[in-house]
This record gives sequence, C-alpha cells and structure tokens, in this order.
Amino acid sequence: MSAKRTPLYGWYGDDFTGSTDTLATLAERGFRALLFLRQPTEAQLAAAGPLDAIGIAGASRAMAPEPIAAELAEIGRFFATRGVGLMHYKCCSTFDSAPDIGSIGAAVAALKPFFPNPLVTILGGQPNLGRFCLFGNLFAAGGDGTVHRIDRHPTMSRHPVTPMAEADLRRHLAAQGLDDVGLVDYRAYADGSVVLAQPPGSPAVLFDVATEADLTAIGGALAASLENGPMLSVGASSVARAFAAGHGKAAVVPPAPEARHRSSGSVLALVGSLSPVTRAQVEAARGYAMLPVDAGRLLADQGYAAALGSAALSKLAQGDVMLVTEQPAGGPAAAGAVAEASGALLAAIIAEARIGRLVVAGGDTSTMAIRALPLWGLSYRGPCVPGAPLCRAHSDDARLDGLDIVLKGGQMGPPGFFNHEART
Repeated sequence: MSAKRTPLYGWYGDDFTGSTDTLATLAERGFRALLFLRQPTEAQLAAAGPLDAIGIAGASRAMAPEPIAAELAEIGRFFATRGVGLMHYKCCSTFDSAPDIGSIGAAVAALKPFFPNPLVTILGGQPNLGRFCLFGNLFAAGGDGTVHRIDRHPTMSRHPVTPMAEADLRRHLAAQGLDDVGLVDYRAYADGSVVLAQPPGSPAVLFDVATEADLTAIGGALAASLENGPMLSVGASSVARAFAAGHGKAAVVPPAPEARHRSSGSVLALVGSLSPVTRAQVEAARGYAMLPVDAGRLLADQGYAAALGSAALSKLAQGDVMLVTEQPAGGPAAAGAVAEASGALLAAIIAEARIGRLVVAGGDTSTMAIRALPLWGLSYRGPCVPGAPLCRAHSDDARLDGLDIVLKGGQMGPPGFFNHEART
C-alpha cells in the first residue's frame, strides 16, 4: 500500500447491506478493511488497528435531501481529514433513488467539496450481481436470472419507496440535480484500457460496466487519476472491484468452510423485505419457528411487540427462529417506521438471548435493526452469498463482540438461502 495516504480508500454506504458487500470486496482482495456503523471515535479507530480502507454504514437511501446534506458534510470532512485518496459513495447496485428520498445528486453535492480532484466517476453496473450498464442504460437480473431493463424489472420498477421509472442513468440522475453527466460507453474499453477525462461543464462522468474486464480497464485509469488528488466516485461495490484491479489486487482464496462455521447457538432471522425473491426464500425455509409480524400492530401496540419478543425468546431456547413481516393487507405502512420498530424488537430480544448467528433480510430493515444494537463495527469473516457476506460484529458488549451477522438485501441469495447459506 502507498505510504502517501492511509487509508487509501473510504466508503460511505447508503444502507447497511450494500456497505457489507463493499467490505467483503475489499477484504477478499487483501485490503485491511473495517466497516464502522457510525462515524468512529478515536478509541474505535485505535481498536481497529492499521487499516487500508475505512467504511461507514449509513442510511441516506431512506433520507430526504436536507438530512443527506447535513450527514454527508460531516462524513466528507471526516474522510478528508483521514487523507482518503478515493472516496466511494456506495449506492445500491440498482441505483433506486429519487429527488425527494435517497438522492444521489444531493450526496454528490455534499461530498464533492472535500475531494478536489476534478473528476467525479459514476460506475453503472456490477456484473457479479447481475447488474449491467450499456450506453448509460441500467439492466438487472431478476430472481430467475432473466435480465430486465431496470424500468421494466419486476421488482425494482415497483419498489414501494423508490420505483425505477427511468433506465437511462443520466436522465435518472439529472432529475436529482446532476445535469449533463458525461458518458464513456463500453466500446472505449476494447483495447483493455481507458483514459478518464471529464468533459467541460459536466458534474460527473458515467462509465458503462458490462463485464468484469471493463472494471479492470476502469481501475487502471482510476489509479492514474488519483495522482491528481483525492477523488469522489459513485456506484455499487463495482467501484471497489475496479479500484482493487487498478492496484493489482485480485480476489484471494476464501477461508476454508470449517473456519466459517457458526458458533453454538440458534439462528435468529429477521425478515423485513417484501421482495418476491426473499418471500420465496421464506416459503422454502425449513426448521425455523416462524413468527409473523403485523407491521401495523408493531407500530401501534407496545404490548404486541413485548409478546412477540417473549415468544421469540421461548422459541430460541429450542432452535432457530424467524420473524417475518407480513405483507400488508391494505396500503403499505411507513417503511422507515416499520424498520425502526423492527430494530427495537430485535434489540429487546438480543438483550436477553444468546444466539449463534443473526441474519437480517431487507435494506432498510438491516440498517435500522443493526443501528439499534450496541455494536460499533463489522469486519469480514467469509463469503456467504454474492452481495451478502458473513461478518463479525465488534462491540464493547462482550456478549455481542464476535457475533456472526449476515445482512441480505431483498434481491440477494438462492431459493434455499435460509436452509443452507444462513446456517453454514
């Protein structure tokens, strides 16, 4: 690693699930990386030891522009003070966002003043997760592997909070304040290299990503551009994959399976995602005590939450337990409030139970649930499924320090996820 800047890489995730994917991407390529759950204290940084990459898991995906600006001004200042070379604003690989919630444009406006390199890069795909960007248009695989243009995707076009109605990412981002974004399409990588340049008047440049080889070409140019000063980059964990490739870092052999086996204790799964992919995984799950969660009652009735917690504690003494938010019968309840209430329920259960592994499914649910626990960081323990690694919790609470945690987005994992990968 360069002695010029330590750490060389910083990332802020717009939710917790995506933040752990970037953590895994960097750790698997030999970078010393740790994901903090809030802006770390000096004591926590000292406890983490020397790091090549520092991450902070956030919740901007569910925020309005004003809170995004306030939070990311502090985040930008923190990373700039640490001397970070590449600042990665980690958004969802499907870029689901809107002018009034989760605005990527608001995030760029808040972070850019702290990173003087004139180049702002946006990487538009992540092939290992089935995300592809061609001529600026985003495509994503569905649960059955079929690739859809994002505005026709069976789930993302109907997202309950930020439905994707525009596939051209330049148009999508223009609605969020990033006008005149330039484009480098995939044909520029034909010879395996690309020269990064920002057209005059463009606030950022979008790069097609169709194959892993595209990321290698972009990564070389990113490394060269960093000579011009600290730089802001936007995208999924493909940014980390490109950065690593540009520094000659390939994925290392993962730990042996026995090194990843969970410690003794039951699995506690909290499922907040309403994605068809996750719901199919729940239907296929076997051997869990299933506890349905009525979102409306959870918000309105403290006695209901207490009863759920007691039932979960009783069942955990006998085996694995899954708390599953029910599909709303009428209009959906406020997603953020439900996620926060689910986090409070989880915190109450974990305060009394000793478990072997915690699995949370759903982006907003993961963010609020983990924030409700007395943890300060996550490190990478091993692979689980693409986009959802196995992590180790860091806490000042000895009961929680070292706990296995998997945070899974709604679209991630095979049909048998809860039977196999979640329990390995």
